[in-house]
Amino acid sequence: MPRKEIPDSAIELVAKHINTRSNKNYAIPVIGHEDNIETPQIFEIIPFDQIDDSDRRFYAIDGSYNSEQFYNGLCIAVYAAGYVCFHKGQQIRMNSLDDPIILGKAYYPQNILITRQDHLFAIYDEFLTLQPVKDLLEFLNEVPEKIFPYKKEQICTNLSTLLGFCQEVLEIALVLEIINLPETKPEDFILRDGTLRPLQLKQEYLVKLGKYAHKKGIKIVAVTKQSPIKMELSYTFKQIDNYLQDQLKYEYPFTETDPKRKKLCCWFEVPDVALKAAYQGDMFIKKSTRGGRGFGLFFAARLDYVEKLQNYDWLIVDANIFDAIPGIELNTLERHKTELDIIFKELTRLTQEHYILGYPYPLCEVHNFISLKKNFKEEIIARLKYSLYRDQRMDNVDIENLFLDMHERF
Repeated sequence: MPRKEIPDSAIELVAKHINTRSNKNYAIPVIGHEDNIETPQIFEIIPFDQIDDSDRRFYAIDGSYNSEQFYNGLCIAVYAAGYVCFHKGQQIRMNSLDDPIILGKAYYPQNILITRQDHLFAIYDEFLTLQPVKDLLEFLNEVPEKIFPYKKEQICTNLSTLLGFCQEVLEIALVLEIINLPETKPEDFILRDGTLRPLQLKQEYLVKLGKYAHKKGIKIVAVTKQSPIKMELSYTFKQIDNYLQDQLKYEYPFTETDPKRKKLCCWFEVPDVALKAAYQGDMFIKKSTRGGRGFGLFFAARLDYVEKLQNYDWLIVDANIFDAIPGIELNTLERHKTELDIIFKELTRLTQEHYILGYPYPLCEVHNFISLKKNFKEEIIARLKYSLYRDQRMDNVDIENLFLDMHERF
């Protein structure tokens, strides 16, 4: 059967859309002003030989989920979330295991088999008994029906919705767990992949968590490489990059003497007009603790400089709104620029080695630690086959028949 071709007209429409959005000029000047943080706030990166000279702990949280359905109606589904911690450039142990490699802490469910709808409810019920989730519910002092915007029946409508919900809420619960660890102290950082505005919890309860972290002096920062904001600000990023590299680099009073280490970083608050274009006016972008989502304030940041890659190196950072605007609940909207300067400069300790330059390496590490995406099917089948043979004494032929993939015979 011949492959159906996508019409050229459809491709051309997509290309036109990308080109239009990538070349919008939001009139953000390349020369920033310190009194207007919606313009670039430029600073010199922390010297490479000093990046580990900090007593702060840098935690990183991530989650994952995956499932596999076999032709006989058997379905295996797993969600997970966990965290790692780095101190003075070294990963420290967060679990009680003896494993010399696995140093992070992770949570997984016991219920992973699904053959009927009731099993989805069983996964949901077990999820509420996980210790971090129980602690979160106790902290928020409310029943799940009040905290979550959707009822149990809605969450369990299908498998992907349920797994995504469990992963997201568990990640938020781990924020609270880390804040309350005995070894966590003021000025430590908690990094999260994504944003501080998940849709699985109502805003008032997320705000309570953000306020608690601010009171404890813990910096919560969400970081993402992928965001519609980057498409909207693509032109702006290119203009700022050109200014930093082609002009300011030769005029800036660097303290670093090695030319290869002379790097300028910058950050700025994403203006409303760009947010509205990126999210089409959704309440997701509202800069408030009420009537929106979560407790974040969006910034764009370049935390290292790798020439020629341009907006690939720009990140969208969602900072705790209580750190950025301490008087937010009193309608005092003045930004705490000194605090924001510290947050972004400290992040450059994490962006100069390992993995991807310009991106905090603890987030890479926790992603590799917790991800269920790679080889999930092969691993889960191999472990199940072994257990069926060793523990259940099933016949080899019967075991193989359970996991036949009919698509491989097409």
